[in-house]
Amino acid sequence: MHQPATDPPPRVLHLTQPAHGGVAEVVAALTRAQLAAGWRVTVGCPDGELAHTVRRLGADVRCWAATRAPGAALAGEVRRAARIVAAVRPDLVHAHSAKAGLAGRLAVRGRVPTVFQPHAWSFEAVGGVTAALAVGWERFGARWAHRVVCVSEAERATGVRAGIRAAWAVVPNGVDGERFRPAPGDALRARLVPALRTRAPLVVCVGRLCPQKGQDVLLTAWDDVVRSVPGARLALVGDGPDRDRLRARAPESVLFPGAVADPVPWYRAADLVVLPSRWEGMALAPLEAMACGRPVVVTDVGGARESLPPSAVAHCLVPAADPAALARAVTALLDAPPLRAALGAAGHHHVRAAHDVRHTAEAVARVYREVLAERRAAERAAARADEYAYGDEFEESIHS
Repeated sequence: MHQPATDPPPRVLHLTQPAHGGVAEVVAALTRAQLAAGWRVTVGCPDGELAHTVRRLGADVRCWAATRAPGAALAGEVRRAARIVAAVRPDLVHAHSAKAGLAGRLAVRGRVPTVFQPHAWSFEAVGGVTAALAVGWERFGARWAHRVVCVSEAERATGVRAGIRAAWAVVPNGVDGERFRPAPGDALRARLVPALRTRAPLVVCVGRLCPQKGQDVLLTAWDDVVRSVPGARLALVGDGPDRDRLRARAPESVLFPGAVADPVPWYRAADLVVLPSRWEGMALAPLEAMACGRPVVVTDVGGARESLPPSAVAHCLVPAADPAALARAVTALLDAPPLRAALGAAGHHHVRAAHDVRHTAEAVARVYREVLAERRAAERAAARADEYAYGDEFEESIHS
């Protein structure tokens, strides 16, 4: 993240509502890289895991109380975001996710260079009138984003199809190869799942327990999997609004470890990692699992194809919301240890080459530099125009 010595380090304000999960991971990774480059970084977010993480990194943290969904609280959230912007006086605002993108752009309205990163479009999560309203807002709000950063070409294409006219940039998600790396998993399996029989396969799904991540589809598919692979266990790692509903319908072969501070032991313990999402921008969990050398099965939603090595697509990509196809893919890989090993190795090398978090941070830095350079050029052009206008007025006053 090279910064020219003649330029003062920029002050960046990251504004985000999710304080945990994939979005929080992205914000924390960018904060870490930008602080290391000498930038001044402030994070506005609800109090929680993310706030504690970035504070430990050395970032300035401002509490921004906000809910996940828009509603009656929005006006207050916009006012609080505006107060943070006024206090921090950032050179650039980077708004992450739908809620921060909504409140942040309403608060700033283009007066400060603004980058918006949806991390999956909000209108994919809803239907009917709500989806139409969300699309309408994104079309309107794009005027107040100097760049809209998508984590995959598929996410950008979804925005274009929805009629959003924006200055686009595509920056694929990345993961930390030092943190997510292969290691033996046998001891971890015995510790995490004591009841797992020797050589019985363990399937792991890491993600928020919610409709987006599709754990309900995986549970439907799991009935077919265990009929073909007796003794197999499934661990749904995470927490969320669907926890109780999923627990109520899950058989004994399904474990619910809850939210974990570090998913790495679960990836390493797994024979196979599955993420059956209904929609995504580009999910982090499959990238993390592949970085740990584990094969994955993912649904063909935004960014999934782009996150896989080409050799894995035929084995690892299934249609969304299709339990039968999901069960076939999971069963086929559980029955083929050599193929799992080959796919795990291919995934590891692919993530190291194409999804290194350092590459992601540098690509985002280039977007920032472009936006800030454009703002400086516009300010110089406006100053020249003012000078010309003043000169014309002066000439007229002399001759009058």
